[in-house]
Parts: sequence; C-alpha cells; structure tokens
Amino acid sequence: MKSAHTNNHQTETEPSRHGFNPALALSALVLVCLASVAWVRLSGQEIHAQDEAPIVMRALRFEDTADGSIAVIDANSSEQIQTIKGEQGFMRGALRALARERKKRGLGPEQPFELIARKDGRLTLHDPATGVRIDLESFGPTNAGVFARLLITPGTLGTPGTPALSKGS
Repeated sequence: MKSAHTNNHQTETEPSRHGFNPALALSALVLVCLASVAWVRLSGQEIHAQDEAPIVMRALRFEDTADGSIAVIDANSSEQIQTIKGEQGFMRGALRALARERKKRGLGPEQPFELIARKDGRLTLHDPATGVRIDLESFGPTNAGVFARLLITPGTLGTPGTPALSKGS
C-alpha cells in the first residue's frame, strides 16, 4: 500500500511550479554580461576615467649608459637628474614598453616622455610621440614611487622632496 504522504519538496536545480529556474537565470545573466563586455572591447571604444588636472609635469629623457645604468635627464634643462642602477625591473619594463611602441612606429628617442602628477593623486607616464600612456598608480604605490621620485627636486621652496616642475593648469 502506498503512503498517503508524498514529498512535494523540490531540489535546487528543478524548475519551480511557475517554470523559473534560478540556475538558468544566473547563467543567462552571466552570458549577457560577457556579451556586453565583448561588444565594448571589440568595438574599439576606450573606457577611461576623465583625467584630473595636472599639478606637476616633468619632461624626461631616459638614456642607456655604457655601464648598463639609465641616465634620467630633465628635457628642459638637459641636466642629468638621476642615474638608475641595478635591476629596477618595473622602471625598465615600463620604459621598454614605451620604447618598443616608438620602434614599431619608426620613431626615435628625441621627444621626451612626460611624467605627470595629477590632482587626484594619480601618476601617469605619457609618450606624446605615440600617445601611449601608463597609469603608474595601477601598479601599486611601490612601483609608482619609483617614478614619483623623478618629480622631486631637492631645495625647491626650501624643502627637500617638494615637486619642482612646470605646474599644470
């Protein structure tokens, strides 16, 4: 004889009485999100936050030296402001990426790069020759700090560590 009591409970993957399957709905949502992202990326649209005004900008040239170090030169004064010795992986990698882009376009090292500190605290290394930019803060404060030090000129305004450069608008 059959029991008078039947089990009316559903499992999680079974559709409800109204035909709604939560797993199927979630899958559809994920697919819509992925399709939207793919469409934006393939359309060539660039999604970028509006840049804050620059507060400090310095035009810099980077030259390899005979001993393997990098001479950092202020493009306005032609003064060597720093020598980068040792591995310095992040700095060398960033500069290599910008140099590679120039080489692909048949451009040389004549035009300086721009190191820009912005009002919102962001730091950007920009190549005006190619339009390529690297938002340095995206790589963390330690890596951004490697470049931030290049904005500092001792003795400016009587205080070492004060940015001394052309002020932005």
